[in-house]
Amino acid sequence: MNAVDILKEKGLKKTAQRTMLINLLQKAGISLTEGEIKAEMGDLYDRITFYRTVQTLLDANIIHRITVDNITVKYALNHSDRSHSENHIHFFCKQCHSVTCLENAAIPAYDIPKGFKSEECEVLIKGICDKCRNLS
Repeated sequence: MNAVDILKEKGLKKTAQRTMLINLLQKAGISLTEGEIKAEMGDLYDRITFYRTVQTLLDANIIHRITVDNITVKYALNHSDRSHSENHIHFFCKQCHSVTCLENAAIPAYDIPKGFKSEECEVLIKGICDKCRNLS
């Protein structure tokens, strides 16, 4: 599905920034940082518009945010057949700094205290990805 179809399906207006961001994430096939997105957008990048666009796409479950550490945040496109409200594990490669969504890896059940209600679970595994391991 192309960017225009995704926006239309979610009932969002087609803007240059929304279309460009979705296209960039589709083309990359991996999560990207704001800096990587900025470099690709060139003159179309505007910081305020970027954050508004990101928030709109997050709210519509078109993309999701991956917090790697206190400094690095990446954005990834959601699959059209599910929203990001379904929790999944992310893998961060310490060598190439890529982040991969591990769709089929089960999140372990965590015992939380009585009276607490779990709404989201973020699991980030850090290590070396298969591509980097094969280069060694």
